[in-house]
Amino acid sequence: MARGQNQYTEEFKKTIVELYNSGKSLAELSSEYGISKSTITGWVKKVKPVTVDKDTTITAADYQAMLKKMARLEEENEILKKAMAIFAKK
Repeated sequence: MARGQNQYTEEFKKTIVELYNSGKSLAELSSEYGISKSTITGWVKKVKPVTVDKDTTITAADYQAMLKKMARLEEENEILKKAMAIFAKK
């Protein structure tokens, strides 16, 4: 981690986002808690829901987690395919 960066708990981030959503401005939150405006904006974007279908919404964080899981599963599938080819030769 780079020098000068703080790690904040998920609960703290959630609180700041809730305060922003309840009407506090970025400037107020930034000066009150000593957090940069861009950091707060990033937290807000992460939890902002995105509509996928008419009945389905997900957050950006959920989407990133799904992409990561999909890549892991694709890698596992490739390994299993190679193992099947090896065992089929025997």
